[in-house]
Amino acid sequence: MSEDIRTPIREFISAKFPQISLDDDEDIFALGFVNSLFAMELVMFVERTFGVRVPNEQLKLDNFRTMNAMADLVRGLSESMRLSAG
Repeated sequence: MSEDIRTPIREFISAKFPQISLDDDEDIFALGFVNSLFAMELVMFVERTFGVRVPNEQLKLDNFRTMNAMADLVRGLSESMRLSAG
C-alpha cells in the first residue's frame, strides 16, 4: 500500500517541480525550493486525495519532508479513522 500512497504524492510534486526527481527518502524541504505556500498545498492535497484530515498536532515538517514520511502519515491517519469508525 505504501507505493500506492507514494505514487500520487510523487505525481503531485513532479507536476509542481518537473525539473527534479525525488527518492522516497529525499527531504523535499532541504532542496531549498519548497516554501510555506507549497507546504499548505501539500497538506490540502494529502487530505483531498486520501480522504483524511491532518490534525493540527500532525502539521509538522517532519511528516511532510519525504514521500515515505507522508505515506506513513496517511497510513496512520487512515488507520485511526478505521478504528474510530469501527
